[in-house]
Amino acid sequence: MLAFLMALVVAGALTWVIFKRLRASVMDHNTVKVVAAATDLPAGVALAEKDVTLIDWPSDVPIAGTYSKAQDVLGHPLIRSMGAKEPIFQRDLGLEGSGVGLATKIPPGMRATAVKSNEIVGVAGFLYPGSHVDVQTTIQLPGGAGSVTQTVLQDVEVLTAGQTIEPDPQGKPQQVDVVTLLVSPDDSQKLQLASTQGTIQFVLRNGTDQTVNKDLHATRLDQLVSLPAKPVPPVRVKSGKPAPARPTYVLEVIEGNKKTVHKFDQAIARNSVNKEQGTE
Repeated sequence: MLAFLMALVVAGALTWVIFKRLRASVMDHNTVKVVAAATDLPAGVALAEKDVTLIDWPSDVPIAGTYSKAQDVLGHPLIRSMGAKEPIFQRDLGLEGSGVGLATKIPPGMRATAVKSNEIVGVAGFLYPGSHVDVQTTIQLPGGAGSVTQTVLQDVEVLTAGQTIEPDPQGKPQQVDVVTLLVSPDDSQKLQLASTQGTIQFVLRNGTDQTVNKDLHATRLDQLVSLPAKPVPPVRVKSGKPAPARPTYVLEVIEGNKKTVHKFDQAIARNSVNKEQGTE
């Protein structure tokens, strides 16, 4: 019995050692090392050795744009916040030494433009970093031609709401005085001109909706309100008697040596022409 128990213990120990070695060999063969965040990291932090770690990733499920060495990401600022054990992609990092804060979230070729906001402009406080909006402006046309409202920019990303560069985890509304938008250089000029010529209004849209309506025309005041036509003031002649408000047309008809004069006001002449055109 003692010999049997000793043999059982030795066999179990050998089986466990062989199993561990085989498993380690299989795991090493089927996984690769990928650089990931060691803990939860906020956007803008410059990565240090304590911020990153290596995790095992299945080699048969490759992911492009990752790093295999921690040294490749050290010193680069994070463009977005990351969770613990989340792989770090090239798109998540800014240039080494580019600093922290808002500048790291601006892609090359784009600009961050700040616009003054209030409770109405800021969609009742529900504008968060990462939201997408359309920008409308209402301006007064020169020469007293009335007011128009025009959508000047579509599908614009909100970079910051006030001094916040990360959305509120609980989605609570917050009133801010300034909203920073991510726009191209051309759109930045349009935005600044619109903000100086009239009032700015943000229109919140679904973040997945990237539709741009190229046939969107301005809305005029007369499209909203039907105003009565202004009355034509009467024209005074020298005798002091009011002349007809509508102009009079004179038609001379010459038949041989006979001449006949006919007078028509504007409305009658127009009706006659319309009847003739309808008959033709």
